[in-house]
Amino acid sequence: VGAPGAGGGLDQRLRAMLATLRHRGPDGGRGWSDGRVGLAHARLAVIDLSTASDQPMSAADGAVHLIHNGEIYNFRALRDELIALGHGFTSQGDAEVILKGYIQWGDDVIPRLRGMFAFVLWDRRQRRLLMARDRLGQKPLHYAWSDGRLLFGSEIKAILAWPGMARQPDLEAIHHYLSFRCVPAPHTAFAGVHRLPPAHYMVVEADGTSRMERYWSLPEPGSAPPRPPGELAEEITERFDEAVRLRLVSDVPLGVFLSGGIDSACVVAAMAKAASGPVKTFTIGFSDRRFDERGNARLVAERYATDHHEFVVEPDAVDILPKLTWHYGEPFADASAIPTWYVSEITRRHVTVALNGDGGDEAFLGYPRYSGCRLGEWVDRLPGPARGLLAALGRRLPFETSNARSLRYARRFLVDAALPAAARYGNWVSLFAQADKQALYGDAMMDCLGSPSTDLLAPWLGEGAVGPGRAAYADIHGYLPDDLLVKVDVATMAHGLEGRSPFLDHQPMAFATALPAAHPLPGLRGQSPPHPAMAPPRPRALRPR
Repeated sequence: VGAPGAGGGLDQRLRAMLATLRHRGPDGGRGWSDGRVGLAHARLAVIDLSTASDQPMSAADGAVHLIHNGEIYNFRALRDELIALGHGFTSQGDAEVILKGYIQWGDDVIPRLRGMFAFVLWDRRQRRLLMARDRLGQKPLHYAWSDGRLLFGSEIKAILAWPGMARQPDLEAIHHYLSFRCVPAPHTAFAGVHRLPPAHYMVVEADGTSRMERYWSLPEPGSAPPRPPGELAEEITERFDEAVRLRLVSDVPLGVFLSGGIDSACVVAAMAKAASGPVKTFTIGFSDRRFDERGNARLVAERYATDHHEFVVEPDAVDILPKLTWHYGEPFADASAIPTWYVSEITRRHVTVALNGDGGDEAFLGYPRYSGCRLGEWVDRLPGPARGLLAALGRRLPFETSNARSLRYARRFLVDAALPAAARYGNWVSLFAQADKQALYGDAMMDCLGSPSTDLLAPWLGEGAVGPGRAAYADIHGYLPDDLLVKVDVATMAHGLEGRSPFLDHQPMAFATALPAAHPLPGLRGQSPPHPAMAPPRPRALRPR
């Protein structure tokens, strides 16, 4: 967290901001101020547990000061490079690499970083503040202007702790939330409070002027040239195994969330290959068999001889809702927030770092709706009247809240058959459509109807056909950072647990996104991962998710 004009030392205002984030860093917290800028940091000690890696971290001459949230997985390689250039190091951690990297390369240090990060750096000599966020949005960074002061923090509640900070709803953000079940960046639910978008940095000068720039972009879907499938499979496996190995560096106990799906099974397989001892795996189950995946998880645990931990939970929404409300700090309606909370809580009793399979569905087209996009490409070739007949047929099917999931999917697909491809996909990922909102809104919200929420997807979906790759491209820029990664960051950090996601390493993610259309997925069902080389040997019972 941080704010300007903090006075001589860590004053009461910064202390109040830091207090809202102590769950994220239970291993220590301190601050620094030069009268113009105040920085404070709550530390979760993972690499270099000594006080040498405490933050805020300052250069020897006092010219540069840093606070950093996350992990830089290539910090050892960057450290060696900086030592060769003449820089000395006082710690064994990753934060000092950012500090010395900035001194050497300036803002160009950002694209050199491989990992998950949100950091703020105050260059006292040049009187400029640098804020940066990782490429895919794994670590959050919020900011706001209040009475000419720039406030920032990992969570919204830290900013709201600043005296006099306005607490007004952003009605446009709520409008989008009702469609997407989450608030899309750069909005938050609070007027004047913003999220720094993924893959962006912002520079704020001493005179208050600022500029924001994107420093990295995913390649266009299918932009890579075709290659022999065997060669492609081998490279995918090598890239993923490397991403997992990089995430095994830790000075504290480490494990993995193991669900019943292929993605987390791939992580376990790669960890078992690289680790010197048994991998610690954690699975939660439910008494309702429809949601219980312990059986499939157990198959993977047995295959790789993991140190497996299973827990059965009985979710209590009444008990957990106040906790979720406080930690999320704004509306959030992804139902999987509840099991993610429980598995994080239980896992933290045993380890401090947990790998997961997040991002696998987006990278390798695992969601059922991507199969719908393939069907949609066929439907788009039909004449308009034929598509209209399909829509009429869909409206005759039972209402989409039917208990039969396949029937709900079929109805939704057919009802939208006559729509343009982008509008169709927008409806599939929306809870409330524009017409629903018009019937729902009162006078205060009506002005928001001028901007359909699905318009936010347009830059990623494009104007033509929306195949699986294009749909996943939109999800990587929207659903992934705004919903899935918010959910995981909140649930893990609420318990002082660090989550690491090998599928979200930007190098294999970019490679997967560019996979050419000449390598289609088999059948109508998406598959994650798309090649047997990455999938662990497993019984037939294990299903993709």
